[in-house]
Amino acid sequence: IKTSHGWIECVGCADRSAYDLTKHSAYTKEKLCVRENLPEPLVTEKLVCETNSKVFGPKLKRAAKPVQEYLESLSDADLTSIQSALSTEGKATVVLSGTPTDGEYDITPDMVTIEVRTITEHVREYTPNVIEPSFGVGRILYSLLEHSFNVRAGDEQRSFFSFKPAVAPFKCLVLPLSGHPSFAKPLQDVARRLRAGGVPARVDDAASASIGRRYARNDELGTPFAITVDFQTADDGTVTLRERDTTKQIRASIDEIVELVKCLVNGSTSWDDVLSKHPLVNTSTNNSTA
Repeated sequence: IKTSHGWIECVGCADRSAYDLTKHSAYTKEKLCVRENLPEPLVTEKLVCETNSKVFGPKLKRAAKPVQEYLESLSDADLTSIQSALSTEGKATVVLSGTPTDGEYDITPDMVTIEVRTITEHVREYTPNVIEPSFGVGRILYSLLEHSFNVRAGDEQRSFFSFKPAVAPFKCLVLPLSGHPSFAKPLQDVARRLRAGGVPARVDDAASASIGRRYARNDELGTPFAITVDFQTADDGTVTLRERDTTKQIRASIDEIVELVKCLVNGSTSWDDVLSKHPLVNTSTNNSTA
């Protein structure tokens, strides 16, 4: 993400391939693979090594199982080399390492049969590759704060965070125009309706501060919307809705404003759509009341 410090790495994706699952499988002796049913049987020819248990076990004793597993893991090219050595020299030497029975063991023609066989597969088994992502939450959060920081045109002292509603800590501010007693009931009613609708709302009823100052300090918190209860609310039941970035306001009934905020928060409508359907409220030209 590009910031004032330049490009900083916030996400790293490690391609682990099948390494981890393969190692776990080898250590635990458990299959850690995906089984996929094939739409049609897959018929292939494969070089197969089959042991003669009556001879193989008594000759190799404790090393019988590790040697058998080693032979079963060989590629067609390696099995071809062993088959050639058995036919020309009468024996093939197998070297084990990383097992309790490490060492060299001779394999003779009477111990194994190596031949091409037709294999019909109805299920495909494979060890999946793993992508391991790592996210730097601290760097992402810092980038979010820096990219969202803004100041009002013509007044660098008035800063605000332009968080999208989805990431803003509080989605809506509810506040009274002043400390008049008639504002208390509709104020709590609006806040209750918002919270009941799943919209985190913050009430700022500190009437000692001007309405503009309360708008400004909540803009600094990144709260995208503000509902104001004023003297007209007592007359006709309407309130104003203010948008943080544009500071423009509309007026409508409490029911309509609450529904609009829900739609704005969940992204089903935009502020431009709201402005196209509702007239703007005339506010003071003084920036402190915007």
